[in-house]
Amino acid sequence: MIVVRRRVRVRGVVQGVGFRPFAFALAARLGLAGHVGNDDAGVFLEIEGGERQVEAMILALRAEAPPLARVETVQVDAMAITGEVEFRILASTPQRGDVTPVAPDVAPCADCLREMQDPTDRRSRYPFINCTNCGPRYTIVRDVPYDRAQTTMAGFRMCDACQREYDDPRNRRFHAQPNACPRCGPRLAWQVSDSAGVVSAEGEEALRCALAMLADGGIVAVKGVGGFHLACDATRADSVALLRERKKRSAKAFALLAPNLEVVRRFAVVSPDEARLLQGQERPIVLLERSAHAEISIASEVAPGQSTLGVMLPPSPLHHLLAAYGPLVLTSGNLSEEPIARANDEALERLASLADGFLLHDRDIHVVCDDSVVRVHEHRELPLRRSRGYAPYPVRLPVEAPSVLAVGGELKGTACLTRDRYAFLTPHIGDVGNLETLSALQRACDHLERLFRVTPTRIACDMH
Repeated sequence: MIVVRRRVRVRGVVQGVGFRPFAFALAARLGLAGHVGNDDAGVFLEIEGGERQVEAMILALRAEAPPLARVETVQVDAMAITGEVEFRILASTPQRGDVTPVAPDVAPCADCLREMQDPTDRRSRYPFINCTNCGPRYTIVRDVPYDRAQTTMAGFRMCDACQREYDDPRNRRFHAQPNACPRCGPRLAWQVSDSAGVVSAEGEEALRCALAMLADGGIVAVKGVGGFHLACDATRADSVALLRERKKRSAKAFALLAPNLEVVRRFAVVSPDEARLLQGQERPIVLLERSAHAEISIASEVAPGQSTLGVMLPPSPLHHLLAAYGPLVLTSGNLSEEPIARANDEALERLASLADGFLLHDRDIHVVCDDSVVRVHEHRELPLRRSRGYAPYPVRLPVEAPSVLAVGGELKGTACLTRDRYAFLTPHIGDVGNLETLSALQRACDHLERLFRVTPTRIACDMH
């Protein structure tokens, strides 16, 4: 058998997606030695063993990559053999100047949902369950390489059980940076102010309080993945009308949250292409035709005068627990034309006149990321608003160009930053007609520059 050693560099969306444990398992399966690690440029490996097995592993790095990975290039160089006999996972190595794309926030995977719905599981009904195949990414990362210390989970020390999962290369939570459980992770909290003062609750009781307020026709502010939502019962005309009045949104349609595809089909027409988008890991709002024979009566105030409804399935474990109530209006947590709220204190102040109660949690949102909106046109996905679930996946450019920051127009603002052959887009920011939204745009641009190590040489803007 001919023994060889190869140095491999993998670039693309390969951090925070379980790529290192995937490589570790591949090496074990093929009987290979060496190591794998993260740095600012992506994933690097050294692989030693039989020539056929080494070549098989290199091919599998692209062909069998984890579900959330997007492999763009695999560069291979020959090395001298060292006689190494084990395969190791190395700690992340900062390497200033290089860049690797960051994965977006995606919906819970089937494995996590099964655990959350299992009353015997230690994460039963836990609103923050996740693994390397799902969960928050972009909204919690402060810097790269993507490690827990660089995220808003840094302040949550893992319990022994979570730490064992995190340290085990054979576990699907190996190096899942938001890994947590009810013992050591983020917790829900409920807060409402009334004549008797502040009423509060935690954990499952907080969720019950929120569901009770929805049942009473109230409006609840919910801290989501990338910011706050305002929720109410979508079948109650009085609740939806009250939300319109408070939000100062006279006619623009509200989005809906439904628990599953079967419920959506009881009030909307869903094609196979639309079903695929609804159930995709990005969980965008999908524009659907109202059903002429609806079994569930969605209040006409949700989308006045329109034949379509914007619908999404739960984008997070918390939303799965909330959606069990039934169809809910789920709209951005803001006054019309303002940016959505992201911090608890900010929401309690800015949304006090809009919400009757607040469903909060203590995992900080570093970057605001509103819901994405798509529709199907001629069997193809047509993005109307590219945000949560998509941003900051880059657009691949046909040529390499100087770094440009394009800050967009005044309406429906989104910024774009280029580096090499990548164009990185911020999530949807909104209409920059006020200082708060302009500040949100500035924060989003600053975050892209920091994450992707770019100082733009040119700036493009709408001079209107």
